[in-house]
Amino acid sequence: MSAAPRPISEIASFHAHIYYDPATSRSDAERLRAWMAERFSVTLGRWHDVKVGPHDQAMYQVAFAPELFAELVPWLMLNHGGLSILVHPNTTNPRRDHLVDPLWIGQPLAVHGNKLPEQAEREPAPAPNTDPVARA
Repeated sequence: MSAAPRPISEIASFHAHIYYDPATSRSDAERLRAWMAERFSVTLGRWHDVKVGPHDQAMYQVAFAPELFAELVPWLMLNHGGLSILVHPNTTNPRRDHLVDPLWIGQPLAVHGNKLPEQAEREPAPAPNTDPVARA
């Protein structure tokens, strides 16, 4: 443990990785994505129907500002529909963010830390690409 607590100001933004099986649960992932787009000001990433980076299963990423955490993460807890979701902070250490400091919604999956750097530039808060129209 460190000598002093880390400040939450280390967190520039958050990512939620929504995992799915292209053959059996992509429609569930599509529905969850549409619901998020209707309700939250988030940045929806590309679909990856194959393994990418440290992720062992198909997924898409959702980037969001720290101010949305208290509303979006509990909503995902209630609406993930059995999909596994990795939620992690974005600091200057992607390996620690994904492996040491994340939280899981649903079943935890393998994340390959050897494919993640220990140091990176601070990621700016995401610019939202949706215009929510429904209440959370």
